[in-house]
Amino acid sequence: MRIMLRRLVLLSIGILVAAGCAKQETVKKDEMVPPIASSKAAEATVVKPAEPEAGIKKQPIKDGQIVGQAKGDVDQKTKTEAQLQVALTKIFFDFDSSELSPAAREALVKNAELLKQNNGFQVRIEGNSDERGSDEYNLALGERRAQGALKYLITLGVPAARLSTISYGEEKPADPGHSEAAWAKNRRDDFTVILK
Repeated sequence: MRIMLRRLVLLSIGILVAAGCAKQETVKKDEMVPPIASSKAAEATVVKPAEPEAGIKKQPIKDGQIVGQAKGDVDQKTKTEAQLQVALTKIFFDFDSSELSPAAREALVKNAELLKQNNGFQVRIEGNSDERGSDEYNLALGERRAQGALKYLITLGVPAARLSTISYGEEKPADPGHSEAAWAKNRRDDFTVILK
């Protein structure tokens, strides 16, 4: 009886220690969802971002490669990765909410089209929150925000195998200020391109 009690106590302590590590990054991957077949050819052009960055031009790409370039040309794939990174739009949330607004859904539709056109890349959805609330709560809120975007992208035809999530909570503010304007910028999901 005492041995079982000791094991139960040790197990409880282990669970509490694991659950109490709120400062660590939380990474979760969803189950595989089969990709949706497309009747169109895979060739597409990277869509110009709303706020273009100097020096980045539209270039036709196919299966993650710029058309006309040899496979394995790392410099060209890196350039395409940078173009896609600039074109993906971050989304924002209301205070204490993980619900996707109409503007967020519209941005996710555009992001989904870009991802379907550039299928040689994976994307990590990074959930963030403002500084208000405990560390644990903000990590959980950031994870809910990232998961909401992930699920919506999957419904739009982006394969789950190409998506992952992470929550940074309040750890990576876009604006370090302590005002409503700063907090509004920090309640967001970022999209980071990762080479396959």
